[in-house]
Amino acid sequence: MSNTYQLKIYPDAVLRDKSFPVLNFDSRLFNLIEGMKEIMYLRQGIGLAAPQVGVLQRVVIADIGEGLFTLVNPVILHRQGAEYLEEGCLSLPGVQVEIQRSEIITVSGLTVKGKTVEMELSGLMARVIQHEIDHLNGILIIDYQWEPSKQVKEL
Repeated sequence: MSNTYQLKIYPDAVLRDKSFPVLNFDSRLFNLIEGMKEIMYLRQGIGLAAPQVGVLQRVVIADIGEGLFTLVNPVILHRQGAEYLEEGCLSLPGVQVEIQRSEIITVSGLTVKGKTVEMELSGLMARVIQHEIDHLNGILIIDYQWEPSKQVKEL
């Protein structure tokens, strides 16, 4: 395992910063994604955003058991439906928060080679991508706890 990247744990300030769009699709981007994959799989996560490894770039990865999904500069174009589900986060170990998210999203972004893609995601993958895009904007699951009917659980 490379020591280039380390998982950032709350209250690390980088987790609150907004990320910048990726402009260069080069070996640094490839190395970032490889480092993110190592950390996500080592920690048995299902998603990770670049700020969680200290890099303020708009890059997210996910694997819900169907293979690695990578999206650069993601943007949610459309949302549909709503459901509550408990979420955890690798950067907030031991914390679970029930969060309302869209059931179906249409997301656009770029592949690691800079090709534009647009797709509809549903279920767990839609939830994970929404969670990771929150990270790109400095939003954490604990920011949802203010909802009066929802509870934060510490494990």
